[in-house]
Amino acid sequence: MIEIHNIHKTFGDKKVLDGVSGVFETGKTNLLLGASGTGKSVLLKCIVGLVKPDIGSVTFDGTYFTNNKLDIRQEIRRKIGMLFQSSALFDSMNVQQNVEFPLKMLTPDMSKSERMDRVNFCLKRVGLEGSNKKMPSELSGGMKKRVGIARAIAPNCTYLFCDEPNSGLDPLTALKIDELIKEITEEYNITTIVVTHDMNSVIEIGDKIMFLYEGKKLWEGTRDEIMDTDIRELNEFIFANRLMRDAKKVEEEEREEEREEQQETKSENQQL
Repeated sequence: MIEIHNIHKTFGDKKVLDGVSGVFETGKTNLLLGASGTGKSVLLKCIVGLVKPDIGSVTFDGTYFTNNKLDIRQEIRRKIGMLFQSSALFDSMNVQQNVEFPLKMLTPDMSKSERMDRVNFCLKRVGLEGSNKKMPSELSGGMKKRVGIARAIAPNCTYLFCDEPNSGLDPLTALKIDELIKEITEEYNITTIVVTHDMNSVIEIGDKIMFLYEGKKLWEGTRDEIMDTDIRELNEFIFANRLMRDAKKVEEEEREEEREEQQETKSENQQL
């Protein structure tokens, strides 16, 4: 579990984060949702320690991370896996070398054969068994994301962070990446945080969602609850496209029909 407490961050005269607090649960896909420029990626960087908040703190399973001793921060960082928006694979390394890289950095006592076993296991888990010698230039966008996920989980991470994992992917591939992230989260009981603005991801994997607007947390809940909020900014974001508006209309019509049926049943029972 990851907790954030009253996170503030300003760059120059622009306030990017304004008192954001929340809890990200273990074994669930926790989404940071919002339009571009709302502070999602900055909040993610504050959580993993790439950016230091001006005010506030972050705890990982009860251990304070922000402003703690260097050795404690380093120990937590060893448990973090990161999937970057552009996958960020090393162009000069093949798939095997990319996945092996964090093992060399974080587990120096692991033997070469042990590293290879772990690399092959992770590649098989993301559906890329046998792709060891391929170069990033030979991979599709979806394959690069899968290699990025394999690299992130290679050191047996406890916390997984994904920054716009569906960026640049077609809808079908994006769905498969979402499913893979959710499967891995549940299978290994990882605390996963996904930065996204994709409503498809919300509907498919949004176990818990935090909606940011102009640097503030306006709403928090599940994918089952998000369609029924009365927050104007959130509704404008959710129903920005026609498909979501139509889905909302159908849902409301179905609920109205259900209410009418219940009322009719109640009336019939009273007559009896």
